[in-house]
Amino acid sequence: MTRQSLESCQVLVYLAAVILGLVLGANLPSWMGVLGVLLWPLLGMLLYATFTQVPLSHLREAFRDARFVSAAVTGNFAVLPFVVWGLVAAAPDDPAVRLGVLLVLLVPCTDWFITFTHLGGGDTKHAIVFSPISLLLQVMLLPVYLWLFLGEIFTTVIAQQEMLIAFSGLILLPLLAAFLTEKWAAKSPSVAAFVRLLTWFPVPLLAIVLFAIAATQVGLVMESIGLLWQLLVVFVAFLVVASVIARILARAFKLPATQGRVLAFSFGTRNSFVVLPLALALPSSFELAVVAIVFQSLVELVGMVVYLWWVPNKLFPVK
Repeated sequence: MTRQSLESCQVLVYLAAVILGLVLGANLPSWMGVLGVLLWPLLGMLLYATFTQVPLSHLREAFRDARFVSAAVTGNFAVLPFVVWGLVAAAPDDPAVRLGVLLVLLVPCTDWFITFTHLGGGDTKHAIVFSPISLLLQVMLLPVYLWLFLGEIFTTVIAQQEMLIAFSGLILLPLLAAFLTEKWAAKSPSVAAFVRLLTWFPVPLLAIVLFAIAATQVGLVMESIGLLWQLLVVFVAFLVVASVIARILARAFKLPATQGRVLAFSFGTRNSFVVLPLALALPSSFELAVVAIVFQSLVELVGMVVYLWWVPNKLFPVK
């Protein structure tokens, strides 16, 4: 199996991992303690492997196409946050759920959106060069968004020691390690080969993480089935609005269809597993935030299957 074929069937891999996790979690609860302990190092490995695929050391090159970068930044970090703010009002009236919605919908994806861009006939090169800009901006702006949208909840729940440790240890540290690895790989063929090997890791590691979360949170998931229907409406609405915004901005910035497709996949995909460590570090009363984030990733994956038809054939057809 090639890496591309693995990535093209990742939707089925993740769905199978979640279903298996729910089944085993319900029937073998004694194993859940082990999975809970393994979850944190698995997340660290996942984020490191993923960040090494983001060309952080080539950040300057990303600014060469100013029109595309301006459109992508405007959509992801100026327009969509207001859309998310509006959609949160339609989410279940639970602080934990709404926090989970904010966490997951405010941060654009930096890895698998490149795969979907490629599969959808988009300009993969532009997707690759935008990913480091996207990653750095979301790391800097997420606390600002949360402070603006949540106010007191931000200071009393999020800006706490556990959250800062999770942010530093599972986001900033893997990000720095990935940057140093990329710089080292440019000088060492063996390290470059190691980075190429890491390209195989994100899909299986994310599948294991989803399995572990489903298994350890099965009771909570079963109790919150009613909430999932409301969240489904919110997440599907986000996918629809994101595609419309991509169309509007592509026209406004006079981008070709292939770059418009990059916008659509960038706006529609979110960095769910990057914010997972933050959600897992929340107080126990906010554990529903984890369910909201994992559920969004599953809705998004199914939505991307629809996008792969909708974006190239209807939204941005090549004339």
